[in-house]
Amino acid sequence: MAFLAEQGRFADVQHVIIPEPLNKDRICLGHRGVWWAEIETRGRIAHGSMPFLGDCAVRHMGAVIDEMERTLYPALACRHTAMPVVPEGARSSTLNINSIHGGAREPDADYTGLPAPCVPDRCRIVIDRRFLIEEQLDEVKAEIRALMERVRAERPSFSYEIRDLFEVIPSMTDRDAPVVRTTAAAIERVLGLQAGYVVSPGTYDQKHIDRIGRLQNCIAYGPGILDLAHQPDEWIGVQDMEDSAKVMALVLDDLLGG
Repeated sequence: MAFLAEQGRFADVQHVIIPEPLNKDRICLGHRGVWWAEIETRGRIAHGSMPFLGDCAVRHMGAVIDEMERTLYPALACRHTAMPVVPEGARSSTLNINSIHGGAREPDADYTGLPAPCVPDRCRIVIDRRFLIEEQLDEVKAEIRALMERVRAERPSFSYEIRDLFEVIPSMTDRDAPVVRTTAAAIERVLGLQAGYVVSPGTYDQKHIDRIGRLQNCIAYGPGILDLAHQPDEWIGVQDMEDSAKVMALVLDDLLGG
């Protein structure tokens, strides 16, 4: 989708519906922002029987995570958005520590996890920071850097690096956009319900259509239970599939002139 947008293929496109599992009676207007980054702490290798001769990078990372627990998580929980993000918990800023890797390894080789009599000289975590439309990406990044500097002030041998992996700016279509109004009317015809208007906690292809393709008339709509996303028992009901297909057929018929 990003490639098509970069090629200018959306110049002649008027309406976009991206199928996503947001529930069949809801129209998704957009999504929060995301910043993925890798944080690495560094130490000095030594024999595990003499750890006082080394500097444990895993312990340094433990201090980073502790600082996140003490200061960052409470601060994020206090921030709330005016965007109709669902579920309710996603109306605040969030941080997920996606993974952690550390320990003895050969230079430039992947961490194996096997026992080794060494003090680890490197430890890495990947963070998944979801931010609100009211927040600025540069401020989100600066907040993490400030946290790392607080840890360094308390640990004389502390050394770290932050590497950007992926970033997306929040996006939201206006409720008066043609595709929004038409989909709401179709939901009422098929389901006999007033459409709900939501914003996704995670990102999807609207970011490419909006930011690269410069098309604001874009929504996500489709069957599925949002709270089940990436859960072990993720599923979509057959009746929901049929109802959503009818809604989208009506939308296409209306937007393309019957």
